[in-house]
Amino acid sequence: MKPVQKYLIPALMGLFALHSPDAGAVETGVPTYLPNNYGKSLTTPVAWGASNGVIFLGVGGTSPSPYSAKSDGAAVLGAGIGDPEKNLGIQLSVVSLNVNFNNGWSQYSGSLHVFRDLGNANAIGAGVENVMFTNGGDAGKSYYAVYSQGVQADPFIDSTTGNSKLTYSVGVGSGRFGDKTPDDILSGKGKHGSYVFGNIAYEVAHTFNVITDWNGTNLNAGVSKTFRIGSVPIALVVGAADLTSNSGDGVRLIGAIGTGFKL
Repeated sequence: MKPVQKYLIPALMGLFALHSPDAGAVETGVPTYLPNNYGKSLTTPVAWGASNGVIFLGVGGTSPSPYSAKSDGAAVLGAGIGDPEKNLGIQLSVVSLNVNFNNGWSQYSGSLHVFRDLGNANAIGAGVENVMFTNGGDAGKSYYAVYSQGVQADPFIDSTTGNSKLTYSVGVGSGRFGDKTPDDILSGKGKHGSYVFGNIAYEVAHTFNVITDWNGTNLNAGVSKTFRIGSVPIALVVGAADLTSNSGDGVRLIGAIGTGFKL
C-alpha cells in the first residue's frame, strides 16, 4: 500500500468531516449540542461529512514515508450533496496521489462517503476509498462503515460555544483497515491488523482538539484547529503516526491543511 494512501487521504477527508454548525436538531424538546468544527480524526473515517453544496480542497504530507527516507504528499478536491437530516448526505472526492515535483501529478483516485444524521449528535456513514482512476496505484479499494457521536453529558459541553467537546467514532473496514503492507510483512509484522478502527477527539481550552485514533494497524495522535482568515475557514491537522511497532518502521509526522465553502 502506498504510504500516501494509508496516511494522507483519510487525514484530508477528516479535515472536512465537520458537522455543519447550522444543522438543526431533531425536535425532541431536549437540546442537542453539536460537535465543534475542529478535525476529529487523523487517519480514520468519521460518520459526518460534507453535504448541502459544500466544496472542499486541501493538501497533506507525511515525513518520512514508511520504509523510506523521502516525504510524500497528496491533494484532494471534493463536494458534498444531499441533506443528511432529511435523507442522505453524499461526499465525493478526487485525490491526487503524487503531489511532488519529481514524479508529477500522474495518479488519481476517488472516494465516496454516504452518511445519515440520526439526531442528538449521532451519525452513521459508509464508504469506499482509493477507487483508482489511473494506472500505477498499488493498493486496492477499502470499504468501511462507521458510527460517530458527539457526547451530550454536561461535563463535555462547552458553555461558551454550546458545542460538544468530546466526540468518538467506531467502525469496521477492509483493505487499509487491516491489510499490512508488503514491507510490513517482510519485516515480520504479520499480514493482518484488526479491521476495526476508532477515534476520539477532545477540545482543549476552547482552542483545539486533541485526537487519537487506531486505524486497524497502528496508533496515531495529534491536534486539529479550525480558524478563519476573513470569512474563509482554514482547517489544520498535525500528528504523529505509527506510535507502536505493529506496522511501519518508526514514528512519522503527518499533516494536512484545507478549506471549504458552500455554494
